[in-house]
Amino acid sequence: MEGTQTEGLDDLPPSAKLVFKVLEYNGPLTQKGIVQESMLSARTVRYALERLEGIDVVDEDVYFADARQNLYELTEPAQEFTSDERDASCTAD
Repeated sequence: MEGTQTEGLDDLPPSAKLVFKVLEYNGPLTQKGIVQESMLSARTVRYALERLEGIDVVDEDVYFADARQNLYELTEPAQEFTSDERDASCTAD
């Protein structure tokens, strides 16, 4: 399963990869938070989130502070992928 996620992430547009990294570094965020952190347009962030949800690396949940917004976070397999990637880069030196 890890190999399919790698292929899925590699096939995504740069904006989706940026949104993935923003969620990786900042943790769960609303769409508005992702727009502010990534400096991408709201439409681009929506499209990137759709693509990331399509390969099951992002989960959408209700943001309880404001139910009109959704909270986006990386799924467990996606978090394992990022930790494996960091481990590989540390041992490559």
